[in-house]
Amino acid sequence: MLLTVEPDGDDPIYQQLRDQIVVAVATGVLAPGDALPTTRQLAADLGINMHTVNKAYDRLRAEGLVRLGRRTGAVIARGPGDGAADAEETADWERRARTLLAEAFAKGMAPPEVLERCRAVLDEFTGR
Repeated sequence: MLLTVEPDGDDPIYQQLRDQIVVAVATGVLAPGDALPTTRQLAADLGINMHTVNKAYDRLRAEGLVRLGRRTGAVIARGPGDGAADAEETADWERRARTLLAEAFAKGMAPPEVLERCRAVLDEFTGR
């Protein structure tokens, strides 16, 4: 899996890393049990601070997508279809989705177009 960052992008680098790993899990590029690069290795490869990688990995751990261990490093903990999200995860996802949907609506996108685009993205993850 190839991770890239845009140092001058709108999103913080740790968020860019987190988002790319989440997409890789959703699309099946990364599966449960797959190891991620060490924080030092990824930081060196991308030319970024090791603490930035730590922050991305820690967020993924807090979200339950990654297990962090002294001996195993960062390992994908679960993938699509590995059980339903709990109430807290669902509420957090809804809060973030609400903001994205509000942005689309505020910028003039019609609800049918928003739904169509959401379906297209979901289809990417489900292989349709």
